[in-house]
Amino acid sequence: MVADKLKYRKADNLIEWYNEVLLKAEVVDFSEVKGFAVYRPYGYSMWESTQRYLDSKFKSIGAENAYFPLLIPEKILNKEKKHVEGFSPEVAWVTMGGDRELDEKLAIRPTSETIMYDSYSKWVKSYRDLPLLLNQWNTMVRWETKETRFLLRGRENLWQEGHCAFASAKEAEENAVDVLGFYRKFMQDILAVPVLVGRKSEKEKFAGAFRTYTVEAVLSNNFTSQAATSHDLAQNFSKAFEIRFLDDKNSWQNVYQTSWGISMRSIGVMVLVHGDDSGLILPPRIAPIQVVVIPILKGTAADKEIREYTKKVETELKALGIRSKLDDRDTYSAGWKFNEYDMRGVPIKIEAGERELSSDSLSVKVRFGGEKYLIKLNELKKISSKLEEIQEKMFEGLKKDMAARIKIEKDKENFILELKNAKAILKVSWCGKEDCENKIKETTGATSRLIPLEKEELIDKKCVFCADKANFNAYFAQSY
Repeated sequence: MVADKLKYRKADNLIEWYNEVLLKAEVVDFSEVKGFAVYRPYGYSMWESTQRYLDSKFKSIGAENAYFPLLIPEKILNKEKKHVEGFSPEVAWVTMGGDRELDEKLAIRPTSETIMYDSYSKWVKSYRDLPLLLNQWNTMVRWETKETRFLLRGRENLWQEGHCAFASAKEAEENAVDVLGFYRKFMQDILAVPVLVGRKSEKEKFAGAFRTYTVEAVLSNNFTSQAATSHDLAQNFSKAFEIRFLDDKNSWQNVYQTSWGISMRSIGVMVLVHGDDSGLILPPRIAPIQVVVIPILKGTAADKEIREYTKKVETELKALGIRSKLDDRDTYSAGWKFNEYDMRGVPIKIEAGERELSSDSLSVKVRFGGEKYLIKLNELKKISSKLEEIQEKMFEGLKKDMAARIKIEKDKENFILELKNAKAILKVSWCGKEDCENKIKETTGATSRLIPLEKEELIDKKCVFCADKANFNAYFAQSY
């Protein structure tokens, strides 16, 4: 018996391949509620690792965890006009309580700005109450009308959302950029995914924000996917919610605010960029199982010794701090197990049978790149450095791939054709006008993904599309 192989090839149909991998690797499953996924233990474990890493980063700058209600009264949601306009098509509403109609509709949290800032307006009275930095690990619901996709676009999403209030615009801007750096490091250091980082255009920024920063990953089909965002809200929400404080000169001021978040989409992006036609390929730092130990059992007298030998290997791996698992089930063949753990993306497989037992050795197989070699039992500590080597190679390989997919373009016709056919991620000089961006999307289906954080020399003096004066360089691509 051999573990089921994938029906779809990644190069032929990225999304069908992606869905199949997530299901067969037991990351997620369908639920009876359309657009709502079940996060299975293997997938949820990766979210727990995300939480552990980022929670410590948030706390390092003084953020504390809190929890606010799932339901938001309609009158509160409507307080910030641009914000509610941005979300209203996707808001799910509760209108009944038991068998009675509610006096006021309650929105199921699409994001928590409004419900949190209603409390902030009561809590913040003096400059001594600032800064206020709170974070939530929760879920949000957006009633997507487009096709839903596991992790990337669902109607319910696991995420975190930080919401901060400051006395000055400078503090708020620094906070938004600092947290963007946390997200970038998480994507690169933990998920081994190189990313582009910058600010969103006026059209693409978060509803109600003054400025939105984004982390974008480049995919194998020359699409991009937004992995995380950080928003400088300025005083837009504090004016709507009357979040004011007496400054040290006894004068009333509105606070400056930020909000920032990352979701399970980041895990989905990792799957898209690293996986192959055998399933997941997980970077060691996020892998729920870093090493699986598989005894080669043949129903002989040696089986008992082999079981004891591999149990010793598992014990030593755990003592080294390696997340390891011994799979000594005799209900599945070794071949089936090899395919199963390839599907699950386990970074290293260690096998031991009679040959290894007789020579105090172990056979090592690396998921990324397919390397195979023998080590002595007393060299097991080398597995730790091998895991770090895998992590680095995965990142560096993708970094080169990302660079190869980005093309500088000056010609309008090429710009249109390349975006329409997703031939590359295009970096161009652009005017930044909303009307121009609307026409680009109508013509190509692509959008501006980001404007670089640092000021750059213009690729061209004219906008690549409308030929008006270019104001900055920008990246354009199709996206998920």
